Amino acid sequence: MNNISDTINTAVDALSSPESLEGLFHQVHDNVPLPSNASLAEIVELARAIFFPGYFGQNKVTQDTIKYHVGVAIERFARLLKKQVMAGMCFCMEENEAFSVSEVRAKAQEITEETVRRLPKLRGILATDVEAAYNGDPAATSFGEIISCYPVIRTLTNYRLAHELHLLGVPLIPRMISELAHSETGIDIHPAAEIGHHFTIDHGTGVVIGATCIIGNNVKLYQGVTLGALSFPLDEDGNPIKGIPRHPILGNDVIVYSNATILGRITIGDRSVIGANRWVTDNIAPDTKIYKNVRMQKGFENGYGI
Repeated sequence: MNNISDTINTAVDALSSPESLEGLFHQVHDNVPLPSNASLAEIVELARAIFFPGYFGQNKVTQDTIKYHVGVAIERFARLLKKQVMAGMCFCMEENEAFSVSEVRAKAQEITEETVRRLPKLRGILATDVEAAYNGDPAATSFGEIISCYPVIRTLTNYRLAHELHLLGVPLIPRMISELAHSETGIDIHPAAEIGHHFTIDHGTGVVIGATCIIGNNVKLYQGVTLGALSFPLDEDGNPIKGIPRHPILGNDVIVYSNATILGRITIGDRSVIGANRWVTDNIAPDTKIYKNVRMQKGFENGYGI
C-alpha cells in the first residue's frame, strides 16, 4: 500500500501534466501584474464614495471638506485602476504574443485618464437611476434611503463603471467588476449591455441582463426578470457563434414585472408592460400590455400584495 507521500506525488504529477491543463492554465507574463478581485472591490468602493460622498467611504464629509475627500478618492481610484487595466490587458494576451510592457502601461494610463474624465457624466446618469428608484417605490422615504439600502444602486454603480471600461476596450476587468455586483446583490448585468437613463430594478434579486441587450430610458424591471438569448446559431463545428446580437431590445418607458422571461433578439415597444411570469419570444408593439390571466384573490380591505 502506498504511503500518503506517494499518493500526493501521483496527484501532483497528474494535475501538473500539460494534457490535464489545456485551457485551464494561465502562464504569467514576466513583470506584469495579475487582475485582483480585492483591488477591484476597492476601486468599486472608491467609485461609490466619489459618486455618493457621505454615503460610502468617509462618512464625515461636509461642504467644506468635500473637495479633499473626492480628490483623495479619485487619486487612489486612478492609481489602482491603471494597474488593473494593465493587468487585464496583459492577462488576455496570448502566451507567446510579443508586447511591450511600456506600451501597455501607457495605454492603461490613457484609459485611466479617460475614465476619470467620464466620472462626472457617470455621476449624472446614476443620479437619474436614484430618482427612478425613489419615484418608483412608494415605500422609499428619501434619496438617502435609496443610495444607502437599495441593491440596484450598488449594482448600477458597478455596471455603469464597467460599461465605460468596456467601451474603452478594456478586457476582462469590466466583467470582473460586474460579477462583484452579481455576488453582492444577486443582479447579473453584463457590462456590454446598453442601458439608458432613469433605469431601476425593484427588489432586484435574480435579474439577468445579457450582453447584447439594449434598454431604453425610464425602464423598470422587477425581481427575477431574465433578458436572455433564445437560441445560439452554431458554427460548422457545432459551437455557438459569438458576438452576434441575441438579446432583447426594450424601448422607453417599459415595465417588466417579476419573473418574466424575455428571450431572443426581439423588440419590446415603448410604454409596453409585461406582466409577471410571462414568457415572451416575439416582438411586442408599443403601448401593449401583456398580463397572465389569473384570478386574483384580494385578501385585504385596503389593498393587497406587497
